[in-house]
Amino acid sequence: MKLLRLAALFCSLNGLAHPVPENPQWLTYAGGEGPGKGKHIVLIAADQEYRSEQSMPMLAKILSTRHGFDCTVLYALNDQGLVDPTMPVYPEKGKEKDFKTHHIAGLEHLASADQVIFFCRLLTLPMSERELIVKYVDSGKPFIALRTTNHGFHAQLPYKIDGKQVNWGDGILGGSFRGHHGRYHADSTRGLIVEGQKDHPILRGVEDIWGNSDVYRTYKEGGSLPSGCTALVWGQPLMGRKHDDAPNPKLEALPVAWFKTWRTSGGKEARVFQSTMGSGDDFRSAGLRRLVINAAYWGMGMEAAITPDRSVELVGTYEPLATGFDYKRLGIVPKPVSAYK
Repeated sequence: MKLLRLAALFCSLNGLAHPVPENPQWLTYAGGEGPGKGKHIVLIAADQEYRSEQSMPMLAKILSTRHGFDCTVLYALNDQGLVDPTMPVYPEKGKEKDFKTHHIAGLEHLASADQVIFFCRLLTLPMSERELIVKYVDSGKPFIALRTTNHGFHAQLPYKIDGKQVNWGDGILGGSFRGHHGRYHADSTRGLIVEGQKDHPILRGVEDIWGNSDVYRTYKEGGSLPSGCTALVWGQPLMGRKHDDAPNPKLEALPVAWFKTWRTSGGKEARVFQSTMGSGDDFRSAGLRRLVINAAYWGMGMEAAITPDRSVELVGTYEPLATGFDYKRLGIVPKPVSAYK
């Protein structure tokens, strides 16, 4: 009888175990009670400008504590195993041989993910790591792309369908970075819900969206989102970087959040959501947090579990450092992964 009880206890604990083992190279957050129980979300923090190293664990805490998802945060690490947003994305002229490639530890754990949230920028990854990303993207499982992710990789991914190279930004995500629509680090963005999509599950409970980052242009002037993309939120550039600043009358609103499907090499259809908002400061907005969290539910076909009052409140403190590349002034230095727990 004692052995049976021990076996039952082991099975119970095993069923609650996080799908990714603890490791100093990444962060894991076990899901509590909630609709996400038994589902695994991987978040990738690998940009150099918008403080994804802080915002991705913040989202992981909310998704695990308030929604029940097991979460794993993977980081771009330097050759010392430290989270290092200061790593160059281009080789210095004349020192090309000294250029160091990026490295995301733990990408093999994408295999157990039910959803991936990408936040990366101009990465130069080893082929083996790019292949792991392609394997997930071609699996038919859902994924989310935030801010700079539409120009997330410096080199093309090793991804072809019917002999044709697949384009990450325009092809898979539905838009790539084509410039700052307005004044870089001077404008902010007011999110305007698309009237015809106000009843879409991703927008359920989403009200006030504002961020102090500027609007990205993802298609040429006079163009539009590619066929198959459905805009959910327009981004209206404001005249300053405060919540109540006036709209810039010279700049039209452009899409800052949309969804689409991606047809894989095997004919599967993956649900894809892109938001070109998403700086560390942007995520102070509960409206933006709800938008992205709702999109995670939607991607996994969990629309019925999206409610307008489900909590997106922060877990603990969240004080992201300012955006930008002036690392010394901003206090950005390489740190161990554990510093972001």
